[in-house]
Amino acid sequence: MRIFVYKTPVEYYIQHPDSKPALEDRYNKIKESERHNFAEMKRTFNAVDAIGNKRFIFNIKGNSYLLVAVVLFIPKYVYGFIGTHTEYDKIDCSAI
Repeated sequence: MRIFVYKTPVEYYIQHPDSKPALEDRYNKIKESERHNFAEMKRTFNAVDAIGNKRFIFNIKGNSYLLVAVVLFIPKYVYGFIGTHTEYDKIDCSAI
């Protein structure tokens, strides 16, 4: 999968250093994955939920952080938002 805006996780873990190992792990797994649908993605990422309209929430670092991502299985694009639950409560997921 191609991930757009890699600097977003980097910028985030500079401000939240405890999230770095988990975000880098998630980034590498997403980048290397060849998932074709949500069922395949769920087998790789147990802590992911579909929220509709091609948007998915990944729990990061034991649910301390959330990655909200638009995943387009074809043509294999991923982009999204990273933040805490409090930050997530303030966003409009349909705008991602």
